[in-house]
Amino acid sequence: MSKEKRQSFKYRGRPLVEKVSISVPYTKEGVFQNEGCFLYVKDATVKLHSAHERIEVKQKEAILLKCDTYFLEFIGRENEGDVDVIAFHLFPDVLKRLYINELPSLIEKKISNPETKHIVDETIVARFIDSLEFYFDNPSLVNDDLLELKIKELVLLLVQTKNVTSVLELVTDLYSPRKSKLKKVIELHTFSNLSLEELAKMCDMSLSSFKREFQKTFNETPSRYITSQRINKAKELLSFSELHINEIAYEVGYNDPLYFTRIFKKKEGHSPTQFREHLNMLG
Repeated sequence: MSKEKRQSFKYRGRPLVEKVSISVPYTKEGVFQNEGCFLYVKDATVKLHSAHERIEVKQKEAILLKCDTYFLEFIGRENEGDVDVIAFHLFPDVLKRLYINELPSLIEKKISNPETKHIVDETIVARFIDSLEFYFDNPSLVNDDLLELKIKELVLLLVQTKNVTSVLELVTDLYSPRKSKLKKVIELHTFSNLSLEELAKMCDMSLSSFKREFQKTFNETPSRYITSQRINKAKELLSFSELHINEIAYEVGYNDPLYFTRIFKKKEGHSPTQFREHLNMLG
């Protein structure tokens, strides 16, 4: 059974506005290599992982994503059932076409290494998103002219939020190029719930090339290194926090607490619960 249901409005053959209903828990890849993306999460907290950052987006928050490959992770006990995600795909050529008269040469201007921006005016953004529901219920009314108006409305709205002070900043932030480094990706995502294939994709490598470069960089296989780092962090959390075993599993990068317990016991010789009980007896 499919874990997502998608409704799209296309502009000149490409999806411009999308509503995706996702059954969680779920991890979904989002590739925005040649575009930015305005993302609004309606009913869940989502973790976004890329080669350059890890971001948590809470319910009814919006975010501007730069050109990159992202993995959207809906996990945790608070996320159950179906959640809706609204996405506006911000293609550079579309923005050039829409702003050719008002803002000439806007997108060609560059700034270095911008961070992804949260959009903090939640009430304004929520009302804009709510206005789209009419068109999702009546898709026959949507055409290219309407989509152009909606993109312009979104840009004007973002210009007035606390995080974006001008259309120039918005657009140049979206399309500044950034390069991935294997060591930086691993440092950032050792404790993220990502597979080796997903980490390799973040580094723009095949899985076999990723494994070879990893071995050269860390003198250890990816699986052994990541497992060792996660178990060491789990031991710290078991020693110095009162987090539940399930919460520790999520914290160190395991979506399945039972799998985490098996891996921990295989490496340490006893379960996380036994490890904590032994510490309490000593303490």
